[in-house]
Amino acid sequence: MFQKVLVANRGEIAVRVIRACRDLGIQTVAVYSDVDRGSLHVRLADQACHIGSAPSLESYLRVEGILDAARQTGAQAIHPGYGFLSENADFARAVRKAGMAFIGPSADSIELMGSKLAARRTVSATGVPVVPGSLEAISSDSEAARIASEIGYPLMLKASAGGGGKGMRVVVGPADLTARLREARSEARAAFGDDAVYIERFVAQPRHIEVQLVADQFGEVVHLGERECTIQRRHQKVIEESPSPFVDEDLRAALADAAIRIARATAYDSIGTVEFLVDGETGQFYFLEMNTRVQVEHAVTEAVTGFDLIAEQLRIASGKPCGIRQEDVRMRGAAIECRIYAEDPERGFVPSPGRILRLEVPSGPGIREDTGIYAGWEVPLEYDPLLSKVIAWGSDRDQAIRRMVRALTEYRIEGVQTNIDFFLSVLRDPSFLAGCIDTGFVGRWLEEKIANPAGKDDGQGSDHGGSQHLAAILAAVYLEQSQGRGAAGGARQSRGSAWKVDARSAQLRAR
Repeated sequence: MFQKVLVANRGEIAVRVIRACRDLGIQTVAVYSDVDRGSLHVRLADQACHIGSAPSLESYLRVEGILDAARQTGAQAIHPGYGFLSENADFARAVRKAGMAFIGPSADSIELMGSKLAARRTVSATGVPVVPGSLEAISSDSEAARIASEIGYPLMLKASAGGGGKGMRVVVGPADLTARLREARSEARAAFGDDAVYIERFVAQPRHIEVQLVADQFGEVVHLGERECTIQRRHQKVIEESPSPFVDEDLRAALADAAIRIARATAYDSIGTVEFLVDGETGQFYFLEMNTRVQVEHAVTEAVTGFDLIAEQLRIASGKPCGIRQEDVRMRGAAIECRIYAEDPERGFVPSPGRILRLEVPSGPGIREDTGIYAGWEVPLEYDPLLSKVIAWGSDRDQAIRRMVRALTEYRIEGVQTNIDFFLSVLRDPSFLAGCIDTGFVGRWLEEKIANPAGKDDGQGSDHGGSQHLAAILAAVYLEQSQGRGAAGGARQSRGSAWKVDARSAQLRAR
């Protein structure tokens, strides 16, 4: 096992990795930018190295700066966390060329599955179904029109190098195709430096189901069940749970078999996740993508299986065989996770930087909080506004949801806005409680709030009936959908009036 690991990340995932290393007796090195000097991950690590100024390109995405920090501190391995350089094949190669271990899969696996087009071709060859569509990038408007006519409308345009909903557009008919293709290419170029876009059939009322894998360097591949990640806002997951209320034993076995076949086809050797779209009507599933890193929602699987996925990732990267046998995997009870973001719904869900003035974290039976914050810490504007994750475990789904509601009502974060109220509303929604969801759930939920602004979640006697207020809500939703920032939010300090927006300023912004 390694003696010292550098964590090339920040926030809650850096804290999570540092704690896993400490459990295994491994020393840790944190890296930080100018604005992260006082961050929790820096406080918890055994050593810390400054790697640059606040912009990510000058710090957390600066490969040479991270490698220099590893060399100076004598780190034997680098853990990339998620985001930043975690799925950068060139970084993985550079780490290994520098004589250190990269705590993740091979660079070839990252590269292969990092291109959605290459991944679709590889998976298609295994016999695992992919969503009908193109296996190559669209070269012209005429080619797009031809493929679209073959697979039918509505359809999806997706960036080959995409992620986080960037470079994605739904096309409802031929008249919209050219304009949506131009938008998708432009957004993909800006986000990833690659404007390659392909076409997929639009799956009506899909569920987003993913399978957690653990694979070692000796060819052993084990699955740890599935996670339901269907509650999304602009293709960003906001609530995850395991097991899925939709998946039965037969579907679970089929999804797991498909995921394992994909891992073997790519010679995968770390923890990773294969994501599927599942037709909510027929149960037919299609390969969506493979994430060659630890997932934000990995703690949900840990809660129902009892395994430490980061510890397994460290062991595998050090050359040890997988410490989990398939026959040892048992899914116990149910778990659910909510991602807590610093966002301001009164300004179209934009990030809400500022100093955390008060912090009271939830606890009690079945509650886990993975966090990167503390009272007095300044939430920077420069990075993703994820503050923490709350995970609730219960003997069944109903108990897990009740415990999550309890935890969120106990959570106090003052000084910044958060999305806690949004989660409380969703968790009490009858459709969610019944497990009757698809990836359009949040959009419909927002529409219902617009149509019925004085609905069941109010209870505070607020005046929601005026046309100005309705226009304000519409403006806020417009901004949310057009900007696509993080997870949906609600104002923590004014429960029951979470969807109030300053009418005049919102209307002006919407214009």
